[in-house]
Amino acid sequence: MVTLLYTVGVILFLIGISISIALHELGHLIPAKRFGVKVTHYMVGFGPTLFSRRRGETEYGIKALPLGGYIAMPGMYPPVEATNRRLGEPGTAEAGDEAADGRLDDTGTAETGLRPRRARRGRLFETTMSDARDYSNQEIEPGEEHRTFYALNVPRRLVVMFAGPFVNLVLGILIMAISLLGIGVMTPTTTVATVVECAVDASEAASRPADQRNACQSGDRLTPAWEAGIEPGDRITSVAGVPAEDWETLSSVIEDQAGKSVEVEFVRDGSTQTVTVPIIAHERPRLDESGAPILNADGTPQTETEGFFGIGPVQERLPLPLNEFPGAVWDQVSGVFHAIVTLPVKLVDITQVAVGEKERDAEGLVGMVGVGRVAGEIVSTDRLEIVDKTQLGLGMLGSLNIFLFAFNMIPLLPLDGGHIAVALYEGARRRINQLRGHGRVGPFDTAKLLPLTYVVIGLMLCMTALLVYVDLVKPITLDAIFRSAG
Repeated sequence: MVTLLYTVGVILFLIGISISIALHELGHLIPAKRFGVKVTHYMVGFGPTLFSRRRGETEYGIKALPLGGYIAMPGMYPPVEATNRRLGEPGTAEAGDEAADGRLDDTGTAETGLRPRRARRGRLFETTMSDARDYSNQEIEPGEEHRTFYALNVPRRLVVMFAGPFVNLVLGILIMAISLLGIGVMTPTTTVATVVECAVDASEAASRPADQRNACQSGDRLTPAWEAGIEPGDRITSVAGVPAEDWETLSSVIEDQAGKSVEVEFVRDGSTQTVTVPIIAHERPRLDESGAPILNADGTPQTETEGFFGIGPVQERLPLPLNEFPGAVWDQVSGVFHAIVTLPVKLVDITQVAVGEKERDAEGLVGMVGVGRVAGEIVSTDRLEIVDKTQLGLGMLGSLNIFLFAFNMIPLLPLDGGHIAVALYEGARRRINQLRGHGRVGPFDTAKLLPLTYVVIGLMLCMTALLVYVDLVKPITLDAIFRSAG
C-alpha cells in the first residue's frame, strides 16, 4: 500500500509540473498567434513524442521527459540578408516593426530605402550559425516573411517572451492563495494549550544541564498563570483592559506589563471569569527573524527582559489575513530570486556532497528527481493528515512555478530572459542609430549568440545531471525537511 501511495505521489507531481509547463508554453502561444506569428509546434516535454495532433498549421504534442517544453516559431534566428541591411532614411519603416504599407520583402526586411551593410569576414561557428538560421526559417513559405518572430516589433516580442514566465508567476500566486487563504496556516490562538509552572530566566536555564532546563527546581518562581489557576482550554479575552483579538496582540500586551498587576479576563466552560495577577519580569533569549537565538561574541545567548504570564497557545488552521498575503508572496518570490543569485555557491556545495562526505542540506538545491521523491513520501506517509499533505503538495507546486518564472527571467539564451534581453538591446540599438541620424537597422543577428547559448545549455545539462545523481545517491527525505523547518 505504501508503494502504491508513493507512486501516486510521484504521478501527481508529474501531472502538476506538466500542467505548469503546458500553461507556460500556452502563455507564449496565445500572444504569438494573436500577433500573426506562424507557430509550427507546441510541445510539452522533451525527447520522444508520446502523442501529437496537428490542428491547422500547428502540431500539438506531449513528449516523454517533462523537463520543459517549447513552441516553434520561424524566424527566431533572422536570415543573414535581413540582419545585414540598414534602412537608408531615418524614420522609415524598420525590419522587425510593422512596415508602413504592411509588406515585407523576401528577406524579411521592409521594402523601402534598404541598402546592404558591408560584408563581414568569416568567423568561428559561421557554419553552425548558418545552419541555425536555415533550420529556424525552413518552414517560412513565400509571402509569409511577415509572420516570422523577427518581423514582430520589439514590444510584441517582449509580450510573447514574457507571457510564458508570467503565467508561471500568476499560477504560483494562485496556488499560494489556495493554500494560505483557502486552506489556511497553523496560527496560535488565544485559547490556552499549556500552562508553564516555573519561570526560569534564560541565563539561569543556560547554566543548567540540558536535561534539567525544562524542569522546576527549588527556588524557581511560579508563573502568574500557574498561581492564578489558568487551565488548558481557557480562552483569554482581555489583559489589562485590552481585548485579546489574537495571540500577537495578547503577547504584546503581556510583554509591556512587566512588574504590574493587571486584570486577566478569560472564558471557561462558557462562563467569563476575571483574575488579577502580577505580570513578572522575565529574561528570555533574543531571537532573529528565523527564530534562532542571537549569540554574543563568546557564544552565550543575548537576552532581553519582558513581561511573562506563562501560557502556551492552541494552534488552529486559520486563513492568512488578506493584508498579509502580499507580504507572503513577496517573501516567496524574493527568496527564489535570492536562491538563483546564489546558485553558483549552491552548486559548489552540491558538488561537495556528490564527491565527498558532506551532508546534504535540506534547504539546498534539489532536482526534479528529488522533488518527485519527496512528493511520493508526502502522499505515502501516515504521519500527516490529508489536509497537511494537500498543503505541502500545493506548496511544492507553487514554489516550483515561481522558480520557473524566476529562472526563465535570467537574461541568457536560450531562456526567455535571454530573448527579452535581445529584444531590449535591439530596441535600444535602433533608437540610438536613429538619434545619430544613421537610420534604423534591421533585426539583431541572434545567431551570433549561439556559442554562448551552447555554453548555457551545457551548464544546464551538467547541473541537471549532477542533481539527478545526488537526488539518487544522497536524497533529501521528508524527515530532513521537517527537521530543517524545526
